Amino acid sequence: MSTIRKAYMEISNGIRGLRFHRDQSPSSASQHDATGKNSGADDTKTTTRSSKSVVHTEETAASSSARPPTRVISTEDSAVANAVSRLFPNKAAASPASKGEHSKTGDNKHAHGALSSASSAASKCPSPLASSSPESQTSAHSADSSGRQTNGDTSCHNGKLRRAPKDSIFNQTKLVGSPKAGIASRIRKLNMSMTGQKWEVKPETVNELMVDEKFLARFFFYFSTEDRRKLCQVCKKWRTVLYQPVYWVGVLPVINFKDWGSDVTKRKTCFENFQLRGFDQVCLVAAVDKDITDFVNNTPSSKKSIRAVSIRCANISDNALENLIRKVPCINKLELSNCNEVTGSGLWACLNPKIVALTITDCIHIADDTIGAIAQLLPALYELNLQAYHVTDNGLALFDSKLNSSLRVLRLKSCWEITNHGVVNIIHALPNITVLSLSGCSKITDDGIEIIAENMKKLKSLDISWCSRVTDASLEYVACDLGILEELVLDRCTHVTDIGIGYISTMTSLTRLFIRWCIQVGDFGLHHIFSMRNLRVLSIAGCRRLTSNGLYGLRHLQRLQELEVTNCPGANSAVCRYLKDNMPNTLLIE
Repeated sequence: MSTIRKAYMEISNGIRGLRFHRDQSPSSASQHDATGKNSGADDTKTTTRSSKSVVHTEETAASSSARPPTRVISTEDSAVANAVSRLFPNKAAASPASKGEHSKTGDNKHAHGALSSASSAASKCPSPLASSSPESQTSAHSADSSGRQTNGDTSCHNGKLRRAPKDSIFNQTKLVGSPKAGIASRIRKLNMSMTGQKWEVKPETVNELMVDEKFLARFFFYFSTEDRRKLCQVCKKWRTVLYQPVYWVGVLPVINFKDWGSDVTKRKTCFENFQLRGFDQVCLVAAVDKDITDFVNNTPSSKKSIRAVSIRCANISDNALENLIRKVPCINKLELSNCNEVTGSGLWACLNPKIVALTITDCIHIADDTIGAIAQLLPALYELNLQAYHVTDNGLALFDSKLNSSLRVLRLKSCWEITNHGVVNIIHALPNITVLSLSGCSKITDDGIEIIAENMKKLKSLDISWCSRVTDASLEYVACDLGILEELVLDRCTHVTDIGIGYISTMTSLTRLFIRWCIQVGDFGLHHIFSMRNLRVLSIAGCRRLTSNGLYGLRHLQRLQELEVTNCPGANSAVCRYLKDNMPNTLLIE
């Protein structure tokens, strides 16, 4: 195995060829010169190939009398041939003849001594490879003695012929010539047999590097999702590498059936590409019942991988929605936006108990019966986002503290019919709420906010934007009772003044504050905010009473990460430049 490994090392270093030859050392040349007795002519050598051994034929033209040609087999060349035959089976190995000339001025006495020593060694250990004629035996023994004296390839000990280690043979060999057909495949097979690994060819140019799959697999990680979407169109090689799920984790693909039309080929191609990338979520836009059926039937491998489905601006019926949820059983997040054909009875028939997040917005047929279906059929529900104009306080009363104990996030946006009584129902049925949004619930007053502050101590985020009846009194309740509140949204609360901002400025836990378009907040209220050193996000967009002098003081909020000052008349170019220079770690949105 060491001989094969040595040859493989030589080949893998970039030297290509199949013909081997052996370099003559100075000592070997001198011994070879000593064996020639008064020969004035050059030796003519011919090489014959055999699949088992390499045979040298010497023809010597003697000056006194002509001798018949002598066939001699060299043991070291035979070892080379065996190694080559092991490396490349089914191919004949060749050993080119050594080049050299016999010296005409050789010492006869020294030559006679060399021949006599060779004869004595041969008498002790006759070579099994020598020919039957006396001249052939003498020549073979001489060659054996010469090889022993120079390279140590063979030795005679206790009447037996020994071979030297095979590594010494390859130390004095090199590869020349052009590569033969089939050599690459044999080298790969040899590599597999010795290391158990496939043959790897390292790229040497930029073009080769750009099509190397191992390099591209690491290279594409440095690009954004949008860039990868464009890189997929460069060539088939890049698309093959990029169409793997690892590059599309967390990406929401949008399938707009309105753009597809009735092109069956385009639909099939898009569905195949969708499956190859292994998305775990999808958004279906402008779909009808037929589109939902095509998606379910043409993406069989995605049925077990899709976890979130969003259906927007679609005219699908209750039957199509039921078919989708039944055929894709792993759905745990569902969004229905502007699906005016979906009704409460359809949700009663199709809602999956595995759903943990449900979003329903702008669906005109959603009313109190839908809230009943959600409360009864979704015991594992964690997040509910609801925008429904026909949901009333009675619908919120359908929640149960035992069935819906896992609900933590409740966002009721633009539910115009909800009053303070509905807030009371929420408190009794959902005591574990941590995120509450009543944005656009215009009938909520300070009394409702007081009830929330006194009973919902676990709140971390409160959104009461667009609640036109909320005043500074509500902010006083919030500041006194909600000690762990981290986010407060007061957008478009037109009755909130600087006094109310002074109340919430005492909240050390608050990190995100939004007071967009609070038109009564001025510089005095902004000075209260300067003391809130734990703030990370602040939005004062549209606060038209803020002046440049007040905005300069924002430099005190050095821990601020994001600041929005759009539509503020006092936020001129000089103020923005000053804030950028003095708040280098803050993202300024102007």
